[in-house]
Amino acid sequence: MKWFLRVVGVVLAVLVVAFLIFRTPDTDAAEMRAKYGAPPSQFVAIGDGVTVHLRDEGPRDAPAIILLHGSNADLHTWEPWVKGLSDSYRIVRFDQIGHGLTGPDPAHDYSLASFTSDIDEVADALGIESFFIGGNSMGGKHALAYATRYPERVRGLILVDAGGSPVRKVKRDDDEDSGGGNIGFTIARTPGVNKIAEQITPRALIAQSLDQSVSIKSVVTEEAIDRYWELLRYPGNRAATMARFSPPYEVLTEKELAGIASPALILWGDEDRLIPVAAGEWIDQNLPNSQMIVYPGIGHLPQEEAPEATIADVRKWLDTIAQP
Repeated sequence: MKWFLRVVGVVLAVLVVAFLIFRTPDTDAAEMRAKYGAPPSQFVAIGDGVTVHLRDEGPRDAPAIILLHGSNADLHTWEPWVKGLSDSYRIVRFDQIGHGLTGPDPAHDYSLASFTSDIDEVADALGIESFFIGGNSMGGKHALAYATRYPERVRGLILVDAGGSPVRKVKRDDDEDSGGGNIGFTIARTPGVNKIAEQITPRALIAQSLDQSVSIKSVVTEEAIDRYWELLRYPGNRAATMARFSPPYEVLTEKELAGIASPALILWGDEDRLIPVAAGEWIDQNLPNSQMIVYPGIGHLPQEEAPEATIADVRKWLDTIAQP
């Protein structure tokens, strides 16, 4: 019995030492705000204890577009589009709860209803009555869900490799939230391992996850890896990530999409390993008023991988329907 207790003691000691050596602590909130939250950033209280990090750029009297980032990303993913569209459009982007400098939801509510109500509250806080809404990946799912819940405010949808479809690749989960084709999402979905990842999150893991998401590897810069890694470790964000991935994946239905009257532009990378083109085709088939553009040789982040092409297509589409 004594030898068994000694072995257990040695194992526990090794585990403690390993934890202390490899543990990656949270980043400092004030330091992160200074680094990633400088002007034109704003921090806007929207209720229920949530203060959202957002950027509101472009002419205030121009048609407004609210852009939503994907899972474990942040508002910076839309930087190319802001530069390419803010001369003619008011562009609002914000870190959704559990992401970026917004941080975790005080109520730990990461339901679809919570995300969509936050969009509504951001629009209210900025005095925007109606707007175009766009989203990449998880953000695309939230944009679709918002259009089903608040149709009177949505002038149009821009869906970029959007989540929310029931379509999956054969023999593996390939929607953005299920983790198919991406090591970071796989870990977040794996019980036990995800708890370890709340404390041990090596930078190399973030680099690999980002690399797996794109086909244009120039997107995977040292600066981008640092931003993803540091903001994932913003206090509370790692626990929020695991909480988001814990429930079963919630899909939108054909009936819900059929009820969306707003025009929609669907953009997709044909080499997306996280959400297949077939998912975009399903969305296109079920939305009453949509058009779809597929980009050859592009992965999960067309807004970053093919900024010139996507901006040109968005501007062309908006110019035909965005008259006041």
